[in-house]
Amino acid sequence: MTAPGDPPTHRERLWPTPGVWIGCSLVAAAVGLTVLAVVSPVVAASVSLLAVAATLCALALTSPVVEVRDGELRAGRAHIPVEALGRVRVLDPERMDALRGRDADVRAYLCQRGWLKRGVAVEVTDPDDPVPYWLISSRKPERLAAALLRADDEPSGS
Repeated sequence: MTAPGDPPTHRERLWPTPGVWIGCSLVAAAVGLTVLAVVSPVVAASVSLLAVAATLCALALTSPVVEVRDGELRAGRAHIPVEALGRVRVLDPERMDALRGRDADVRAYLCQRGWLKRGVAVEVTDPDDPVPYWLISSRKPERLAAALLRADDEPSGS
């Protein structure tokens, strides 16, 4: 039984992979090359460094947190009580890709990152909520699904 303020039963930040960090940094650094023809090399290097710093900050600040805490699922800025949730499915890479593309429902809530190949689909059972399911990327989808099932089994008001 959890009380308000207890630690989350599942928490992860959807950080970019090392390849994403490196690739974005290299693209940002190339900004300095674009201005090299019209400014000094020192200014171009400064532009590159500022672009890399801004890119790394943007990647860090836009990496959402997914957690199950206090009877709620929180994914990015959105949150929903676990009692409004139904079936939880752990998705392999193929099914995750399908729900991102050809099998997607435009009404679904997405908290996903392309660099994470797995995740969960969580059915929304609240009849007043137009969202049919949440699609959430995860490095540990089995742990996320288990945390949602545990939270759903807890008595209301705990």
